[in-house]
Amino acid sequence: MPDYFKGTGDDGYTGLLGDRRVPKSHTRLEAYGALDEASAALGFARALVSSETLQELLIEVQRDLYHIMAELAAEPEIAERFRVVDQARVNWLEAQIERFGAEVEMPKGFVLGGDTRSAAALDLARTVVRKAERAAVRLDIEIRGDRTEFENPHLFAYLNRLSSLCFVLALWEVQQSGGSPTPAKG
Repeated sequence: MPDYFKGTGDDGYTGLLGDRRVPKSHTRLEAYGALDEASAALGFARALVSSETLQELLIEVQRDLYHIMAELAAEPEIAERFRVVDQARVNWLEAQIERFGAEVEMPKGFVLGGDTRSAAALDLARTVVRKAERAAVRLDIEIRGDRTEFENPHLFAYLNRLSSLCFVLALWEVQQSGGSPTPAKG
């Protein structure tokens, strides 16, 4: 059996990237665990979308989330070694929002998720990304206090833009199916 499955976390603690072990209820684990959920939700959406272009885009996003998870899983003294998400990655996300957003008609009000399976999966991914964003901010506040200067402000910008991208992609998927989003008000 690989060492990964040897039960070293049976005591309720887990290791960070570094030497320290922390309780599994630690805010740091909540943050990178929420990012893992977001990546899984995006993977589920990727399995349902039919566009190869969209599948490739979602793989790239999942890889970015993997890097963010590593950065958050690292002890603060070595986190910079794992930092990959920067302004260029935020700019890339913004370009994707513009690219797909140019092809959809934005709704006039709130809409309900679930118009197609793939759009529903992207809507779910959007909410999980928002949860991950909140968990990452909570971790940052716990570590550094309630300040406006983040260790990696690009991380928060990336997660914020990612939820917007998921919204636009869900609309795009509905439009690709020939439908239109269901308004929240009846």
